[in-house]
Amino acid sequence: MFTPVLKGMVIGAGLIIPIGAQNAYVLSQGIKKNYHLTAASICIFLDFLLMSLGVYGGGAMINANEWLYLIITWGGIIFLAGYGAIFFKNAIIANAESMQKESQFSTRKKVIFTTLAVTLLNPHVYLDTVVIIGSISGNYAESEKAFFLLGTVLASLLWFYSLSMASAKMAPWLNTVNVQRGINITVGLIMWAIAFSLLSSLIA
Repeated sequence: MFTPVLKGMVIGAGLIIPIGAQNAYVLSQGIKKNYHLTAASICIFLDFLLMSLGVYGGGAMINANEWLYLIITWGGIIFLAGYGAIFFKNAIIANAESMQKESQFSTRKKVIFTTLAVTLLNPHVYLDTVVIIGSISGNYAESEKAFFLLGTVLASLLWFYSLSMASAKMAPWLNTVNVQRGINITVGLIMWAIAFSLLSSLIA
């Protein structure tokens, strides 16, 4: 029992921790202390659903459905490109007044919608959680798969809550104009880099 849980945590952490659209968004919400735990909780819940789908046979479905993959990919390209542009715009106009205005209009509904979009419109999420986790879980007996899944979900839970709470704790330093400008540029570049990699995978 312990070995599948531990391996699940290590593999899950290896797939979740590298900076991506989810991490970048949770970080930005933590800095603003704007429903950051809500964003983290949604990421964890979606990871649980997608990893469960992978462990119990969903990876083959996505691999076999080319149209589903194309729809998700183009949706991700459009969303990430547009959302990255918003971060660049915020970096250009960054000042104390614009930062205050931005935080005022970030409602819980907007945070929930954006977290769902950042997660579900990014095909890399399906590759990591459904396909890769699903493939690795095939090495375990049916009785061990639940423990492996538990390990991967624990990695997601520990990471996203730690990221959101640590960024909120450091908000007084991170939430300055110059630092925010740098973070916005970095997040924008990450969003555009992911969008470009998705586009490249389609035209290659």
